[in-house]
Amino acid sequence: MDTLGLPLSIELTPADTHDTVGAWRLLAGLKPLVPRLAKIWADGAYTSNKLAGWCEEYGGWDLEVVGRDPEAQGVAVRPRRWVVERSFAWLVHNRRLRIDYERKVQTSETPIEVAMVRLLLRRLASSA
Repeated sequence: MDTLGLPLSIELTPADTHDTVGAWRLLAGLKPLVPRLAKIWADGAYTSNKLAGWCEEYGGWDLEVVGRDPEAQGVAVRPRRWVVERSFAWLVHNRRLRIDYERKVQTSETPIEVAMVRLLLRRLASSA
């Protein structure tokens, strides 16, 4: 997601795929599409020196893991995390995305892309 909460790329993986493996698959084709990307914020699941090194070497990206504040008790809002959570909340407004009935990954990715196109068109129409 970019800082506006819009997806730069979409990659669906099976549930048994670790997040860092999914990150490599997601980011591998991103450099030509988003040449100005400089910083990537990620949650604690992406804490990996290998992934951070690869991001720096491959794309020149700074991977910053936004961790939990050690002094926080209970539920605490983490910086930049709300952007991704808000984007997922927008997707749930599309009834078709509430439950995934598809057998193939591509047919699961397409409704997400259509939902984001709808969101962009709605934003453009309201700003005109």
